[in-house]
Amino acid sequence: MRASCIAALNLVLVGLATPQLRTPEPLEGVGIEEKIGQKVDLGLEFVAENGYPVRLAQFFGKGRPVILNLIYYSCPTLCNLILNGQTDALREIPGVPGKDFEILTVSIDPAETFDLARRKRAAYLESYGRPAPGWHFLTDYRGNVRKLAEQVGFHYRYDERTRQYAHASAIMILTPEGAVARYLYGVRFKPRDLRLALAEAASSRGGFSVDRMLLFCYRYDPQMRSYVLFATNFMRAGAAASTLLLAVVLIRLWRREARAAREAREKVA
Repeated sequence: MRASCIAALNLVLVGLATPQLRTPEPLEGVGIEEKIGQKVDLGLEFVAENGYPVRLAQFFGKGRPVILNLIYYSCPTLCNLILNGQTDALREIPGVPGKDFEILTVSIDPAETFDLARRKRAAYLESYGRPAPGWHFLTDYRGNVRKLAEQVGFHYRYDERTRQYAHASAIMILTPEGAVARYLYGVRFKPRDLRLALAEAASSRGGFSVDRMLLFCYRYDPQMRSYVLFATNFMRAGAAASTLLLAVVLIRLWRREARAAREAREKVA
């Protein structure tokens, strides 16, 4: 029941609620403002799980896309559901955090310390069950998390009454250069959506891969908030395959007729 309530709240936060309904005061100004193409400030500093300050630039510019989570580690429910859903999806896709992509989990609570981030990281790496040197858990430094959140359109609010943060449930996919490429919403993420979003964000790397081939057949549907089969490309691919097959058949027929004509001439001779 608790998870159902969280899911219902999530629908409100991501903008699916009826516009005429009055937003509860604790949720005013909370939600996602999509800023596709917006670049984040790579000079912003945070505190890593080892206690040392790091700049965002350390995680970008390596040719790898970046998954960004904005949560807080002491969150009683929603943040854990987001991280659990992301971890489940990560297990179902190829790639290694630190080799094929980076993950930045950043606390929006300026009071949380790197020690808490280290313990959270250890718990989720154990749950993930694979080596993940590229999954980083950061804490705030001089209010930079608020700046980062604004740059990616992630609006949250602290509720004094409950002493908790109200925020949307989503993860952001950024390009290797630090530009926002895609938002994935909810607390459970389709492995296909995560895989394609990473491939889309990494498209500037060039080269050929199975994921890039899949992007030819799928496109992101803002209404469905998911990747769906792109009928036009699918039909183009089918037409191209049909044309190629027809060409092969015609060439074989032409060769057969040419061979028959040559044999007939030899018999006459």
